[in-house]
Amino acid sequence: MYHAILFLPLIGALFAGLFGRWVGARACEIVTTSLLFVAAFLSWIAFYQVAIEGNDVRIALVGFMHSGSFETYWSIRVDTLTAVMLVVVNTVSSVVHLYSVGYMDHDPHKERFFAYLSMFTFAMLALVTSDDLVQLFFGWEGVGLASYLLIGFWYKKPSANAAAIKAFVVNRVGDFGFLLGIFAIFHIFGAVQYDTIFAAAPDQVGKTMTFLSWQVPVLELICFLLFMGAMGKSAQFLLHTWLPDAMEGPTPVSALIHAATMVTAGVFMVARMSPLFELAPYALAFVAFIGATSAFFAATAAVVQTDIKRVIAYSTCSQLGYMFAAEGVGAFGAGMFHLFTHACFKALLFLCAGAVIHTLADNQDMRRMGGLRKIIPFTWLMMLIGSLALTAFPLTSGFVSKDFIIETTWFDHSLVGQYTYWMVLIAAFLTSLYTWRLMFMTFEGNFRGPKDVRDHAHEPPWTMAVPLLILAAGALFAGLGFRHLFIGADQASFWRESIVLPEGGHHDVPFWLVLSPTIAMTLGFLIAWYCYMWRPLVPFGLLKRFPATNQFFLHAWYFDALYDRIFVRPGKWLGNFLWRVGDGKIIDGLGPNGVAARVLDITKGVVKLQTGYIYHYAFVMLIGVALLITYFIVTGGALKP
Repeated sequence: MYHAILFLPLIGALFAGLFGRWVGARACEIVTTSLLFVAAFLSWIAFYQVAIEGNDVRIALVGFMHSGSFETYWSIRVDTLTAVMLVVVNTVSSVVHLYSVGYMDHDPHKERFFAYLSMFTFAMLALVTSDDLVQLFFGWEGVGLASYLLIGFWYKKPSANAAAIKAFVVNRVGDFGFLLGIFAIFHIFGAVQYDTIFAAAPDQVGKTMTFLSWQVPVLELICFLLFMGAMGKSAQFLLHTWLPDAMEGPTPVSALIHAATMVTAGVFMVARMSPLFELAPYALAFVAFIGATSAFFAATAAVVQTDIKRVIAYSTCSQLGYMFAAEGVGAFGAGMFHLFTHACFKALLFLCAGAVIHTLADNQDMRRMGGLRKIIPFTWLMMLIGSLALTAFPLTSGFVSKDFIIETTWFDHSLVGQYTYWMVLIAAFLTSLYTWRLMFMTFEGNFRGPKDVRDHAHEPPWTMAVPLLILAAGALFAGLGFRHLFIGADQASFWRESIVLPEGGHHDVPFWLVLSPTIAMTLGFLIAWYCYMWRPLVPFGLLKRFPATNQFFLHAWYFDALYDRIFVRPGKWLGNFLWRVGDGKIIDGLGPNGVAARVLDITKGVVKLQTGYIYHYAFVMLIGVALLITYFIVTGGALKP
């Protein structure tokens, strides 16, 4: 069964990639989607057997790498943490495959799309089922490659190519630190297998190693480097710039990247390595700081975006910040619980946005929408459910997981803990504000787009509607249904040894603390209602009064412009300098081109002597004879030995 869960998506990808041209797009859709639904069904069985019944699985498949004392095997490790990720990845991926059948109906390259989509899923499964860091890195880079191919799927669009390259390059920055962390682990522990590392980790507490001529704590350094990889893969503050541009890919790709695969890899990795992070308090505080900052920063950017997909993209960055904030204060189970619930409502929001874009002839600008509630009421209802979960409306899945994170950060009484609490609480207010802004601009008021587009607007086909219903059920009930397992009374027996659980627990939660997220959510809703329903001219007045602030948030604090000035432009200048001066003038000028030029100059001079006239040659011979006679006279008539 576990072999099938891992390799069914790969089989689908190979089928679509190798035989798609001969069997046709419909066969590729049926095969890849069917295999994903089978894998999703088996994942739920595995979840019950492993997470509920406690039957962890270890399967060694084949030797992977052997070099000296270094050995690694391709294995399948299924504990509770992996079982949770199998359910998330395969469930969301299967409904995204089904949704794509309708969404990509008119695309001429559907075979390639479904091959990439299934390969994306396989890479993520290889990552979450890994039993060592090398296999994890294989899956880690696999999802990076697949995201590059899918973001740039419409490769004839320059913006899509630029976005794909940007995602790939920014992730390489994080992966450089991640690789250094893996190297450091092998240097210290002599192994890359999880169990070996975790067993030896307590012995390294307080020890130091030399890094860049400094003596630094071993575990702190390793965790800092590992988290650098997570910052890139999960688009956290400072390495977040690729995520909004990833919207250039088809909407189903956005749903898969942002809900279940690539961006969740960093959260999973930190949870998997929690036995190390728990022993590195400074690194853990850094995780909390970056997570809280990301939650606040991305929410401020989402508030002013006009592209419906970019609003949800920045929302993803913000919600990932919640997950890291929870892990940073030691609540790894809470972070994974929010990952679990977030996958449902964020995939739902992206697919609903795709349905809106699909029905409006690919328009993504919310300023040219409006009044869609009466035109596509089913899509409005599905997006309303996703929005309620995202804003943490009481009893929805987002309410259960996100409010618990906010409460947990308050109980960390350190300076970083209190900073984290206030940042995630403010982010909760902003989340409600930008979510209801999206809903009001898109579905309420009068339609602001072309009349012919409105006349042709329609509900999505059943292949797009069924996935929305499945995800809506998860957005509503996943929180209450699984709370007792992830963060409730049964969490110890549920997680067992797969992650580190916080010691003790808090029981006396102040009433104001319980209410604070709901108050923040309500306040955000009321402000959005006032600005976009009751007094719709207020936002225009604010734009005129505070244009610089609006531009600051619209351009996401100008990080792209800052990186362009600090890294991109100097990099281009250096590249041009090395090309024109270093390569062209010095290497080629003094090397091959220079030697060739001198040979040509000499041969041109020699050629001038070859005139073809006999008297010229006779003159040269006379000069030679004269020189020879002169030599004999000077030397006394004999050649010196």
